[in-house]
Amino acid sequence: MKKIEKATADQYFKEKNRYIFLYLIVWFISSFGVVLFAERLSDVTINGFPLHYFMGAQGAIIIFIILLFVNAKVSDSIDRKYGIDESKNESLSYGKTLDH
Repeated sequence: MKKIEKATADQYFKEKNRYIFLYLIVWFISSFGVVLFAERLSDVTINGFPLHYFMGAQGAIIIFIILLFVNAKVSDSIDRKYGIDESKNESLSYGKTLDH
């Protein structure tokens, strides 16, 4: 694996942490925020069910799965931006063996 400079590594982790914090906010709102405002959201219906019930039964899970895919895509693009390409690192490590 190639080494990167400390300043670049700091920028990389700062950007990754910013996105993780954003994902956690979306997760919190979809999981707990809907429950906190359940009474106000009961007028909105999806497939005949109140919004707060739908989010508890299916919506939060769907949002979580979408967040997983979004995280994978965004993380790959950040890795490429900072020159941390997993496929290149794997190809560099092939063929190295320990001699006994």
